[in-house]
Amino acid sequence: MIALRQVALQRGTQTLLDNADVTLHNGVKAGIIGANGAGKSSLFKLLLGELAPDQGDVEMSGGQRIAHMAQEVDALDRPIIEYVLDGDLALRKAEADLLAAREAGEAHREAELHGLIETLDGYRAESRAAQLLVGLGFIQSDLSRPLSAFSGGWRMRVNLARTLFMPSDLLLLDEPTNHLDLDALLWLEQWLTRYPGTLLLISHDRDFLDAVCDHIVHMHHQTLELYRGNYSQFERTRAEKLALQQAEAAKQQARREEIERFIARFRAQATKAKQAQSRVKMLERMEDIAVAHVDSPFHFTLPAADKTSHPLLVLDQAQLGYPGENGGDDNVQLDKVNVTLLPGSRIGLLGPNGAGKSTLIKSLTGELALLNGKRVPGEHLAIGYFAQHQLEGLDVTSTPFVHVQRLSPTASDQEIRNFLGGFGFKGDDAFGKVANYSGGEKARLALALVAWQKPNLLLLDEPTNHLDLEMREALTQALASFEGTVILVSHDRHLLRATVDEFWKVADNRVEPFDGDLEDYRVWLKARLEESRRDSRGEKAERQNQQPSGDSREARKASRKAAAELREKLRPLKKQRDQAEKAMEKAQQELDTVEQVLADPELYTDSARKAELTKTLSQQAKIKARLDESERQWLSAEEALESMEAELLASEGAES
Repeated sequence: MIALRQVALQRGTQTLLDNADVTLHNGVKAGIIGANGAGKSSLFKLLLGELAPDQGDVEMSGGQRIAHMAQEVDALDRPIIEYVLDGDLALRKAEADLLAAREAGEAHREAELHGLIETLDGYRAESRAAQLLVGLGFIQSDLSRPLSAFSGGWRMRVNLARTLFMPSDLLLLDEPTNHLDLDALLWLEQWLTRYPGTLLLISHDRDFLDAVCDHIVHMHHQTLELYRGNYSQFERTRAEKLALQQAEAAKQQARREEIERFIARFRAQATKAKQAQSRVKMLERMEDIAVAHVDSPFHFTLPAADKTSHPLLVLDQAQLGYPGENGGDDNVQLDKVNVTLLPGSRIGLLGPNGAGKSTLIKSLTGELALLNGKRVPGEHLAIGYFAQHQLEGLDVTSTPFVHVQRLSPTASDQEIRNFLGGFGFKGDDAFGKVANYSGGEKARLALALVAWQKPNLLLLDEPTNHLDLEMREALTQALASFEGTVILVSHDRHLLRATVDEFWKVADNRVEPFDGDLEDYRVWLKARLEESRRDSRGEKAERQNQQPSGDSREARKASRKAAAELREKLRPLKKQRDQAEKAMEKAQQELDTVEQVLADPELYTDSARKAELTKTLSQQAKIKARLDESERQWLSAEEALESMEAELLASEGAES
């Protein structure tokens, strides 16, 4: 158990916690959320004993093994798989003791240590470490390379693998998804849901928090407030609380009207594509999100250029990549790329790590020259480009105000200050030195500079890294109402669902439309991984096929029996899926009825109806929770059915 009782914590002149209380029981998976600077990392330091509270007590169960992901990784010459194995200190000590006992000829001691290593699962350690590294995006040939051969982002992945490898009862993860692409994030999500200990997770990725966490700790106004459920449930509960505060009613109504305009704008597209339908559904859920973020310090727009071209940009039979060094062969990442970008398109790029998503974006900007083919820009093309490396290009000796002023010397001081205020640089903050800024503040400034230039083509490569939840929500809203063309690479699934209408798949040296949504992409990734595993086992299987197969009649009989058993298992799953679908339909009908009541503006302004408002909001939350649970059951049954049906087809195919 972890308990903070009447804790006060101050860092410098800033009070982070004041009489804060929270109790977390063993086995919970809690997301720690709050604005940048609220003290989330300092909370971890309290638990690790690196900080002492100025007041109150921090109590923890004795004997807990704690694994914590360090934010800095030294460049070492040690192979990355050895670096990961070093995370298990007990195993490394047992291995060293075994070597010493062997050299000393102590047979009994050697036998004891073999037993200890077996207890520590040491003989599978290298295999377990390799699985973690491959899951996080490394390939087999990478495992023997030294840590110093990788960039900072990849070193952080190695550090994450080392942390996951450590034996632990309490796992503390601070922004583990910042340097991951969507593929690695989905893998990590599954790993953490299976983690048997207590997990405390600092993250600004709402979908990740939804999938992994069963509690949320909100650091807000120097307090710690515990909510049961995942992040979406936190938003609903917080929305209900804020809705009951009369002072916020006007703001809530304004946000509701804004969201309704979004829905009206995009509803007509619902028949055009599956992605558009998902987007409308997401926008219909944004009412709770907007209310929960009503006190956010961020609210800005992304104005588009006054003029546009049709098309905006064309790549014709393009070959993308990097020229060879010293006259060597070119490194071609994407071939025969034919892309026509039209005004108003909203495209998300999907694909495995290293497949060429960033290369495509750099080629579209013109920053990376084509190896072959044509790049034809429209007459009025105005590109806004955001990538993480642009944070390093900021003038650290300057201020946000001067950065904008350099772009538009004739703009008035008040105009610049008003604009920067929407990105959180209010008042004197607009004149702060960039050198003193955190990664999140630098990312906000880089986004502000892109927005100021009024592009009609917005190219965003992982724009949410370092951004907190409030800023991510503001960016989501701004992109949803942006009138220009958007191309987005992001591991933030909430941002993708809310802002793009179609997906392109970047894989196998090609760029092509992806007919599906993010759930379909997850299924595609899983199938691709299975195919890769089959290919790796192909040689072994071929050797086995060349050998006598034994009694083929008995094998066919066993295969038919297994297929029959599998078909029998399909029946209850189909029943479960159908029942969940009916429950979803019923809950949706009830939700429509309740939301018709909530659509009445007088319900929020008439004090005599306060009790009715409270009751109706509570009904809405319960129905939505029931709907979410039905959707989860339906999806679980559908996935199981797809997997078993594929297995059945494979079995029948093998028999034939």
